[in-house]
Amino acid sequence: MTRKNAAATVHGMSDETWKRHANPWSVWTRLAAIPAFELAVWSRQWLGWWCLAAVLIVVVWLWLNVHLFQPVEPTSWAAKGIYGEQLHVDGKVPAEHKTTLNWLIASGLVGFALIAWGLTALTIWPLALGTVVAVLAQLWRIDRYGLLFQQHLHEQSRGDTA
Repeated sequence: MTRKNAAATVHGMSDETWKRHANPWSVWTRLAAIPAFELAVWSRQWLGWWCLAAVLIVVVWLWLNVHLFQPVEPTSWAAKGIYGEQLHVDGKVPAEHKTTLNWLIASGLVGFALIAWGLTALTIWPLALGTVVAVLAQLWRIDRYGLLFQQHLHEQSRGDTA
């Protein structure tokens, strides 16, 4: 099982769940969870160990998020991106997309490393830089997944794939 499949399994990602996760409300509120998580961790300055309650709320939200919203068809930018992400998790990524997706994933990981540094040291510049890098990488990845999904639909309509 790959890491992508393991993450999908942890979230209980069935076909129905992917359709719910494709809802733009799910996509945008998951992105909003990044600064919410950062604030929850940073709040240890004021809340002490009670900050873990705030962290737990964000983590539970991230797990619930993919199950809460109405399922949607791939008509919006966000929905097409999530449908493309499902193709990636299922291993249906053409070679021309793999390098770019790997670079975007690596960029996002660099962003999250900077976030971790900023939160550990309570230093704002790596936190802010990491947030910008992680969010931009995620948005670009969603866009790339949308292209992947549109290419997949085009190939299916031509009968190129099963």
